[in-house]
Amino acid sequence: MELAAAALHCEPQRIAKTLSFMVDGHAVLVVTAGDIRIDNQKYKAQFGTKAKMLSPEQAETLVGHAVGGVCPFAVNEGVEVYLDESLKRFGTVFPACGSGNSAIELTIPELEEYSGYIGWVDVGRLRTA
Repeated sequence: MELAAAALHCEPQRIAKTLSFMVDGHAVLVVTAGDIRIDNQKYKAQFGTKAKMLSPEQAETLVGHAVGGVCPFAVNEGVEVYLDESLKRFGTVFPACGSGNSAIELTIPELEEYSGYIGWVDVGRLRTA
């Protein structure tokens, strides 16, 4: 993430990470700010299950993008996209675009529109050193 931020000349927290999970047998994506970790209690309260990230193989097969380039765009049918509240503090963010060396700067309304998100969630906490 720090390398991406340096390449894009932005703060690491503005890199919009797209994390992939398994919920009730299907893939769910949660897009968070770069300085956020998943809070297991908040995640379980939101999704009714323990946070279980997809393996790299599962991500590519179920989501349609390889790890490192997982993004909320052009995903396989049935993949649900959620945006974490941590993104709302920025005017623009930089999600990946399907590969490990691509990103796009989007406003939050643009991210909402292009991701086809289902809703906003609060499942993160600030990363501590």
